[in-house]
Amino acid sequence: MYTKKDLLKWYDESYCLSAVKQNGYNLRFVKNQTEKIYLAAVKQNGYNLQYVNNQTGKICLEAIKQNGYALQYVKNQTEELCLQAVKQNSKTL
Repeated sequence: MYTKKDLLKWYDESYCLSAVKQNGYNLRFVKNQTEKIYLAAVKQNGYNLQYVNNQTGKICLEAIKQNGYALQYVKNQTEELCLQAVKQNSKTL
């Protein structure tokens, strides 16, 4: 059983940043998501892009640089992002 203190940690930016650096999947629990937290999560694992609520070109590019297959979670696929995905992993095609 979680206490109120345990749940409040997910509102603290430094705690959340540390948590997503260890495992980007923790992004799902972050209450106040920031670009800094998003970037840390996708750099840890590009597949975490699927949990990013506010995708930007910068965040998507970092996710794809980490794993070209993250392209499948990009909401606004551009030619630049597609090319980067293929550069990262030719099997992305």
